[in-house]
Amino acid sequence: MGREFVALFDQWSNDYDQTVMGHDQQYQEVFEHYEEILHTVVSEVSGTILEFGVGTGNLTEKLIAAGHKVYGVEPSQGMIHQVQKRNLNFELFEGDFLEFPPLPEPIDAIVSTYAFHHLTDAEKEQAISIYAKLLSPNGKIVFADTIFQDQESRHQIEDEVASLGYTELLTDLRTEYYTTMDVLQTLLSKYGFITHFSRLNKYVWLMNAQKEIG
Repeated sequence: MGREFVALFDQWSNDYDQTVMGHDQQYQEVFEHYEEILHTVVSEVSGTILEFGVGTGNLTEKLIAAGHKVYGVEPSQGMIHQVQKRNLNFELFEGDFLEFPPLPEPIDAIVSTYAFHHLTDAEKEQAISIYAKLLSPNGKIVFADTIFQDQESRHQIEDEVASLGYTELLTDLRTEYYTTMDVLQTLLSKYGFITHFSRLNKYVWLMNAQKEIG
């Protein structure tokens, strides 16, 4: 359920915002156009929003500023401590993509950035099956995350990262559960979603999946 990465995010919570702003050279391309990526996610949704992997609250803050009602789910106590400092007007639950408290009202969209890859493909399917039941008619899943177009592009990027000597990034790419568009497309279609992908930087794609009418 991605819980194996919670300790990492507890440790990272104090420095996370510096990383996403490009202070770590190895991850600069991963977080390139970070602010624009967040704004893109916000622009694709409306209504009552459920956000997974709230982190330090960067996306949450933009969702609230756009007038959306937000429920947030975060497994890391370190990240929860950081986001609580911001005093944002939303309800925050301790939980993860698969296990979270019941919500008091229908959800129009589910969003996340830089987090869905912490689930295996089997867990991703389990999550999508839950969201298909949770979402309102015409509801959306809008995730921005590192996704590979196919296995060939995965190997090309890994080889490039290795040649640059970016050992931490290479370890992440090889040990976390990054997947391909074909896998996601198949899983989402199985549960009644029509999905489109658009590239946001070299690593990150926007996955916009909408429930089919009827």
